[in-house]
Amino acid sequence: MDPLGARSQFVEVQNLPTWDQPQGVQDEVDGENLLMEEDDQLTNQLNSLESPFPFRQDINSKIVLFNGDVALLNCTAIINTSNETLTDKNPVSDSIHRYSGPELRDELLKLKGCRTGEAKMTEGFNLAARFIIHTVGPKYKAKYRTAAESSLYSCYRNVMQFAKEHAMASVGFCVVNTVKRAYPLEDATHIALRTVRRFLENHGENIETVVFAVSDVEEPVYRKLMPLYYPRSKKEERIGLPLLPADIGNAEGEPVVLERQIRIAEKPGNLEDDSGDDSLESDLGLVGSHAFARMEGDVDKQRKLILQGQMSEAAQQKQHQRNYNRWLCRARAEDLSDIAALKALYQTGVDLCGRTVMVVVGRNIPVTLIDMEKALLYFIHVMDHITVKEYVMVYFHTLTGEHNHLDTDFLKKLYDIVDAKFKKNLRAFYFVHPTFRSKVSTWFFTTFSVSGLKEKVHHIENLQQLFTCILPEQIDIPPFVLEYDTRVNSPYYTPQSSGL
Repeated sequence: MDPLGARSQFVEVQNLPTWDQPQGVQDEVDGENLLMEEDDQLTNQLNSLESPFPFRQDINSKIVLFNGDVALLNCTAIINTSNETLTDKNPVSDSIHRYSGPELRDELLKLKGCRTGEAKMTEGFNLAARFIIHTVGPKYKAKYRTAAESSLYSCYRNVMQFAKEHAMASVGFCVVNTVKRAYPLEDATHIALRTVRRFLENHGENIETVVFAVSDVEEPVYRKLMPLYYPRSKKEERIGLPLLPADIGNAEGEPVVLERQIRIAEKPGNLEDDSGDDSLESDLGLVGSHAFARMEGDVDKQRKLILQGQMSEAAQQKQHQRNYNRWLCRARAEDLSDIAALKALYQTGVDLCGRTVMVVVGRNIPVTLIDMEKALLYFIHVMDHITVKEYVMVYFHTLTGEHNHLDTDFLKKLYDIVDAKFKKNLRAFYFVHPTFRSKVSTWFFTTFSVSGLKEKVHHIENLQQLFTCILPEQIDIPPFVLEYDTRVNSPYYTPQSSGL
């Protein structure tokens, strides 16, 4: 109890600025500049699309971003992040225990732990908050990323469910993922923001305030991503639309495994002659029966104009951007579950420099049996949000057969179509278990077909070389690759160093 007349150390949530209140003119200026830099046609396309997270002032008025200690919030309940035995030592838990008093520790012993993804509730004791909801975030490992996403979603979802069932007016969230549990902050923030948003949309009519309590390290990430899920204007909604990740979860915000997704658009019709109509509606219909042959029908015409000096560099860039945006729109509308089921392309952890690692498994690509245009669409769908920042690719050429070899014409088409960010932000391409033939083909391709890629390609003879760039626990390696490497490179390979 504070001495009479002394200023309380606790923070009244109703006095904190909500997310719908003006944040100054800088956000508006930044938005104006971004829109001015966009291609006019792309802007028109974005205007015609509906955001999955539209501007909702009624929801924004319930959201507070607070840089400070969650234990000091005077709200109905605050969130404590802990481990399975509810005895974790982390800054959030330590502060909550310090302010709540020794009774909390005794109460936690009665709960007999809490499983990952679940939540349990106790009184707040000496806190200003009436209740404490304890939850356990997942330990993050790249090879179990999908399970970690689902568990973290469950943490936020179960907390919000507690709030609804106990008619709580206000909830104060800490950042559930702790440093010890190693969940990437930005990835975890996406899950937190969208899960709370979806719950408020579907079940939050009686919840008045949700506070995200963050530290100095966490605040920039939250400020960067909150406009994507809680846009404060129609303009901010449009700006955020292309920045949303490919997986935004289902109607409740729960992570979705791409293989299990159902078709979200009607089956496109046949390709018609290029009429010059760049509207979004026509773009979504341009998928032909002879897909690969018609991937980019006017590319030769474009190059002829360039050689004749009839197309400026700026016009070339605009044309390329339009073309890529058409592919991206189609990739987001097409049913690609059959390609996803191959598990030939997936995201894993990060390399020693903190860059996202993408894996391609050559043996899982039955080139002669699948629609290669759909494979290209899937590549664009998965990679578009990855390539906005620096990344590396690992290609396992292990045990690939003739029917797995990607044609150089296809690779050239892919390289020509993808956005500039794909090429700029690719920092390294690790070619694992190359053969003599593949080395020669790679040399010819990077020397004569594309520019700027040759110096990024690194041939990796064994996994020990790869582990000098990417730690074993940060990459999900197919079992057959591990078995092959152990058999062929046994003098250089030890199971302990591979994380087995």
